[in-house]
Amino acid sequence: MSSNKTAIVTGISGQDGSYLSELLRNKKYHLIGVTIQDVPAPTEGVEYERGDISDRSFVEHLIARYKPDEIYNMASIATVAKPWEDPIAVAQVAGMAPLYFLESIRQFSPQTRFFQASSAEMYGSVTESPQSEQTRFAPVNPYGAAKLFAHNMTEMYRNSHGTFAVSGILFNHESPRRPLGFVTRKITHTLAAIAQSGSGVLQLGNLDAERDWSYAGDIVEGMWMSLQHDAPGTYVFASGEVHTVREFVQVAARCLGMDLHWQGEDVDEKALDAQGRVVVEVNPDFYRPVETHVRRGDISHAKEILDWKPQTSFHDLVEMMVRADKVTT
Repeated sequence: MSSNKTAIVTGISGQDGSYLSELLRNKKYHLIGVTIQDVPAPTEGVEYERGDISDRSFVEHLIARYKPDEIYNMASIATVAKPWEDPIAVAQVAGMAPLYFLESIRQFSPQTRFFQASSAEMYGSVTESPQSEQTRFAPVNPYGAAKLFAHNMTEMYRNSHGTFAVSGILFNHESPRRPLGFVTRKITHTLAAIAQSGSGVLQLGNLDAERDWSYAGDIVEGMWMSLQHDAPGTYVFASGEVHTVREFVQVAARCLGMDLHWQGEDVDEKALDAQGRVVVEVNPDFYRPVETHVRRGDISHAKEILDWKPQTSFHDLVEMMVRADKVTT
């Protein structure tokens, strides 16, 4: 497949940016990768720009110079676990920076199509499940609030200025490229190390916590499809199903040939291997507030309009992550 399109990808060095970069390169896009870190080694088909997207003048220069066909705004500050660590920086990067892109598109490159990576954190403490594009937003931390501001501005520019602006509401999406700070990668990496060394304990919070986990590679496919459609819109991208942390652990352990047996309840719950060694235990320090409703994405709109649905099952996702960590540990 050939393409003469140019796309700007912010946060190209992150999980989503890396998968999207591979997808677009396979489609022969000319990529402009934006990173605040040191510029990576040259990559075929990728031109790098080092800069801070919370700097309005940098964003204006970027859009005026390249006038790209598409922009995918993946850059963010992943502070969901510590949402009050730096609320001002969160507001600048997750909230104001997307507005800088939208206004720069309006001024310098009206034909550009824009994808904003919104977040299920915008729903906050949800009052219904599953959540769709029409579900009420009520964020409970600076990250969710900043993402909601950017989401609202994306829809406003679409409706008021005719900008081809898409908001993709992303639920938890995982891969072997997830940083170790995320619970899914913590599980697969730690269990792989335990399976190899025969020692160690995986400490987790609430094992009954449920999440809508999907594969990042499937999610970025939906992002691309949303900018190829005839008209812009808002879409939920998720798996549409939920699994508990305990289920994730069980599948990961089985992929490693570990036969776990559970005993105890609540904070005293443990998982033992066939030799009777404790492999998993609960640490109350990792507990989060009790959720009255589960975050589960209703993907019917993306299915209907874009003909998109995830291709990777929950089991295959866990197995993929375990296999990668088994090699690296």
